[in-house]
Amino acid sequence: MTAASVANRSDQTIVVVLADIAPVSRLWGWARIVKGPQSLLALDGVRFAKVLGSGYEGGFGLRPSSSRHGLFLVFHTALAARDFLAHSELMQSYRERARELCLLTLRTWSCRGSWDGTALDLATEPPAGGPIAALTRASIQVRKASAFWNHAPPSQAALAGVPGIQLAVGLGEAPFLRQATFTVWDSVQHMDAYARSGAHLEAIKAAAEHQYFSESMFARFVPVSIEGRWKDRSYG
Repeated sequence: MTAASVANRSDQTIVVVLADIAPVSRLWGWARIVKGPQSLLALDGVRFAKVLGSGYEGGFGLRPSSSRHGLFLVFHTALAARDFLAHSELMQSYRERARELCLLTLRTWSCRGSWDGTALDLATEPPAGGPIAALTRASIQVRKASAFWNHAPPSQAALAGVPGIQLAVGLGEAPFLRQATFTVWDSVQHMDAYARSGAHLEAIKAAAEHQYFSESMFARFVPVSIEGRWKDRSYG
């Protein structure tokens, strides 16, 4: 990274929160989803925020999970992101109510497209090694939704046990039409090997050919930190 690129680099930092809410607090968890992102946007330093549901057991199908959900937060600075994780009342509530909680801080090195009209600032150079993280999200056109979901299950099922995968979770703002996949990989090479082969490649080709999406974003990140537990695996 050159001196000029360091000077001009954004300090934008992403926080991803993955939570499996304990049974006694399920109503609290559902309330977080119903309330949506408005209260998050009022937090210090937050530029963009989403509250996301998940598929059953954190997967990718149409059946929703009764306990698993996530937050995607974009902070103007790394300091604001760290302060949110360490001191916010909301994070304290998650720690008290989640039987599993995984917290990730990320810096974006590649972003194509937008999410509700918002793109991510590039905040770091492409990594020399791993791990790396990726987010793929899309607003699916209503009349193309059935065709999209014909391709989605084989593509996402292929993530199970694929070489180099550390974490994979299906997330969504709304059932059927506003979907996202978040993954963490050992390296760029492992991620690209999956993206450019098999059912996932066929899904990419179909989406481009038939214009399934009214809006989409494909972003890649360097993890600053990963800690906690998700789907019986510990991180950090």
